[in-house]
Amino acid sequence: MGKLVQVSEAILAIKSGQSLYIHSVAAAPQTLIHELVRQADRLRDVRIIHLHTEGPAPYADAAHAESFHVTCLFIGANMRKAVQEGRADYAPVFLSEIPHLFRSRTIPVDVALINVSPPDQHGFCSLGVTVEAAHEALHSASIVIAQINPHMPRTHGDALIHKSKLTYMVEVDEPIFETQPPTLGEIEISIGKHVASLVDDGATLQMGIGAIPDAVLHQLGSHKNLGVHTEMFSDGLIDLIERDVVNGSCKTIHPSKVVATFVMGTQRVYDFVDDNPMVSMLDVAYINNPANIQRNPKMTAINSAIEVDVTGQVCADSIGPAPYSGVGGQVDFMRGAARSDGGKAIIALPSRTSSGISRITTLLKQGAGVVSTRAHVHYLVTEHGTAYLYGKSLRERAEALIAIAHPDDRERLAKETRELWKLQIHV
Repeated sequence: MGKLVQVSEAILAIKSGQSLYIHSVAAAPQTLIHELVRQADRLRDVRIIHLHTEGPAPYADAAHAESFHVTCLFIGANMRKAVQEGRADYAPVFLSEIPHLFRSRTIPVDVALINVSPPDQHGFCSLGVTVEAAHEALHSASIVIAQINPHMPRTHGDALIHKSKLTYMVEVDEPIFETQPPTLGEIEISIGKHVASLVDDGATLQMGIGAIPDAVLHQLGSHKNLGVHTEMFSDGLIDLIERDVVNGSCKTIHPSKVVATFVMGTQRVYDFVDDNPMVSMLDVAYINNPANIQRNPKMTAINSAIEVDVTGQVCADSIGPAPYSGVGGQVDFMRGAARSDGGKAIIALPSRTSSGISRITTLLKQGAGVVSTRAHVHYLVTEHGTAYLYGKSLRERAEALIAIAHPDDRERLAKETRELWKLQIHV
C-alpha cells in the first residue's frame, strides 16, 4: 500500500546513480519534478529517462549537469536545446519498442515518477492522459512515486494502477498542462483538403501532432463511419465524434471505440475523455504494433516530416545532424497502414519552410536522419497536390515529387536531379 507523505520525503527516496523515469506528455508530474530539482545538490549522476514531456524541464538546465543527465526517447520543445547542445542524449527507437527496453532492462528504471487520479472505491488510480510506456516503467521500478491529482482525468483501458503498486503518494492540486490548437493558415488548409480526399468512408485513422493533422480533421465533416486507432487523442476529434462522423463501426479490433495511448490538448479534451467508456487508453506496445494496426481495414496513417528527398526518403527527427523530435510511431503506423486491406500510408508537409526553403530536396541535409525509407511511403502530400509513390521507380518518384514542390523550386530540383541522380526526368 502506498505511503502518503509530503513531497520532500518522497523525493528523498531517490539516490545518486539511479535511473529515473518521468511520466510523459501532459502527465509530466510538475510538483515532483520541481522538488527533484530543489534537492539536486544532494544528488549525483541520476539518469532521467522520458519521452516527450510538456511543461518545464528544469533538471536539464546546465546548472544541474552534475546531478542529472537526461536521455530522451522523443524530444519535446522543452528538451531540444539541451539535446542540441550535448547536455542531454537522444535515443532513436520505435515507439512500439520502448516498453520492451524497460522490461528487458536494456534501459533500466529504478524509480518512476507518475501523475495519477485519486484512487476509486476499489483502490485503483488512473494514469489518465498518458499510458504510453508507463506500465513497463512502473513494473521495472523498485520505487514508484505518484502525484495523486484530482485534475487528472480517469481514463479506461490500460490506464488503471492499484494504489498497492505505489511506494509513495503525494497529494497535489495541479492542472494538467494544456496545449492550444494550432492556427491554420492557407497552406495547412490546402494540405488538409488534399489529405481528406484520400480518406475513404469507413477508414480508421492515425493522426500525428500539429497543424496539418488538425487541418485534415477539419475537412472530414462529410465523411461517414470513420474509426480511430492512434497514438494521440486531441481536441480535433471531439466534434467528429459528437457528429457521428467518427463512430468506429467499421473497425475490426475495438469496434465502436477510440483507442489511443496519450491525450494532449485543452481542458475540453481532458473533460471529454474523463470516465468516457468510448475511449480506451492502451499500452503503446499494443497500439503501435504494426500487426495490430493492419487488422483494421482502410487503416490510414497521416504523418509529417521535416524534409523529403526526390526519391522519397523521409527525414522526420532532425534538421541535418541536429536532433529535433524523434522516430516516434511514424514507422509503426506507416508499415501497419501499408499492410492493411485498403490502407494508406501518407506523409504530408508544406512544400517550403517558413523561411522559403524547399522541403522537397534533391539530397537530404548532411547528417539528416531517415525515419521512413523510400519503401515505406505510399502517398506524399503538399499544398500543391498528391504524389503516389508506391511501386514507382526512382525516376517516376522524382517526377511526381517535383510536380508537388513549390512552383519556384521545380526547375532547380529537376536540373539537380538530372545531375546528381542521373535520372532522365521530364517535368
